[in-house]
Amino acid sequence: MVCELIHDPFLLARKSTPATPEDLPAAIDLKDTLLHHRESCVGMAANMIGICKAIIVFFDGSNCMTMLNPEILKAEGEYETEEGCLSLLGGPRKTRRFRKIKVRFQTERFQTRIKTFEGFSAQIIQHEIDHIHGILI
Repeated sequence: MVCELIHDPFLLARKSTPATPEDLPAAIDLKDTLLHHRESCVGMAANMIGICKAIIVFFDGSNCMTMLNPEILKAEGEYETEEGCLSLLGGPRKTRRFRKIKVRFQTERFQTRIKTFEGFSAQIIQHEIDHIHGILI
């Protein structure tokens, strides 16, 4: 189901709790919402649709990927960039990111995976993980 987007900075700044198997319907709704906004959005966190759970979805190239309980284990190649956010009104804001990150996460079947991402995919993941920690750009 495509959900309404949250724009309230107070609600977006709440830290998410770990996702459990009971939260899988929320992950599906989040993915549906991202696909609906794919022309203007490359990633979303569950709090963007009002669900404070550690769930993110994003485009890794043309593949739409879901991560439950993602955690950055290693980051390298810090740089400064500008990012926009579908939930935050106004133009892009400056932020610092890493070119390469190693992430531990769970799949939709709650299988633990560790994967390294680089470039734009790494930037998107960092932005969405910030969201689940209540950090806004």
